[in-house]
Amino acid sequence: MRSTEVVIIGAGAAGLMCALTAAGRGRQVLLLDHANKAGKKILMSGGGRCNFTNMYTEPSNFLSQNSHFCKSALARYTQWDFIGMVAKHGVPYHEKKLGQLFCDNKSSDILGMLLDECDQVGVNLHLDTSIQTIEKVEGGYLLDTTLGQIQCQSLVIATGGLSIPTLGATGFGYQVAKQFGHDLLPTRAGLVPFTITDQLKDLCTELSGTSVDCLVSCNDQSFRENILFTHRGLSGPAILQISSFWESGDTVEINLLPDHDAASWLQQQTAERPNSELKTLLGEIFTKKMAHLLADNWFVSKPMKQYTHAELADIAEKLGSWKVVPAGTEGYRTAEVTLGGVDTREVSSKTMESLKSPGLYFVGEVLDVTGHLGGFNFQWAWASGYAAAQYV
Repeated sequence: MRSTEVVIIGAGAAGLMCALTAAGRGRQVLLLDHANKAGKKILMSGGGRCNFTNMYTEPSNFLSQNSHFCKSALARYTQWDFIGMVAKHGVPYHEKKLGQLFCDNKSSDILGMLLDECDQVGVNLHLDTSIQTIEKVEGGYLLDTTLGQIQCQSLVIATGGLSIPTLGATGFGYQVAKQFGHDLLPTRAGLVPFTITDQLKDLCTELSGTSVDCLVSCNDQSFRENILFTHRGLSGPAILQISSFWESGDTVEINLLPDHDAASWLQQQTAERPNSELKTLLGEIFTKKMAHLLADNWFVSKPMKQYTHAELADIAEKLGSWKVVPAGTEGYRTAEVTLGGVDTREVSSKTMESLKSPGLYFVGEVLDVTGHLGGFNFQWAWASGYAAAQYV
């Protein structure tokens, strides 16, 4: 049997940060992962460029049943702390938009940096390692693994959520939480595209690949970003954002003219360009294809002067408040995050330690803390991993 001070299960963003920080404090750290490679989700994130944090990170960028929980960790390890590490390693990066920071080159720059930091402080990393059982023993925890039995004082669960199972996501962390008496809040896919199965499906398929700037709203939340039409339905940043607030059966409202009051704009066009066809005017805002499809599917396109007030009001309603009831989402297969998870009311916000089982810690996505799109989930991984590392 081998013995160590700290075992961390999961070599993703939160696990790596926790490992390098704890070992940097002089703790003896064993980092285990069942995958054949560390940080797989880091590598594929941000289209292979890793949106590693957001300059405007605030607690308000996170969803949780316990909204105060994330504040302490985010305050103690900020986006500027992580940017400092990136700068120290000379990793080139840029702001894409809205404070989102991406690597200039590849996500492997961020993973390489974290693995270098782990190496420098002596983290003992083992991949292809499965955990069969975990039990509480005097002075800590006993793990039965494919490496043999391991005893540790502190056990950190950094196993992530259920999103993207092809990268190795499992519900292991939730099982451990349950085993040691924790409540789990219902999990579902977040930051995920919508599927459409009704008569809108044909429009989405026809427009597949078309992107348009919109204001998307649902359940008192709104996001202004692009939406993307796909063969299966709707995607793009604004849709991914709103999906975290959407529940089955809810209506999503899409303002296709976020820079205009649709009714005023149509009246103005009627006054200034009475002989222009609606599809021509829409073609100046959307792609020609989209303008023609909307005009043909939703309205009868004719010169503006021929519309009645009632017809213009109907057109304004459709363009300014297009109502969509998604059939569902694409699920964990393509979801960037998992909503719900370990109930944070049973975890210390200062130390990330279980309030049910001393010496057991939870960090990252396994907890019921989910960030908006744009680097916030990585910042939660860095901050929660760092917080736990001060106490393990």
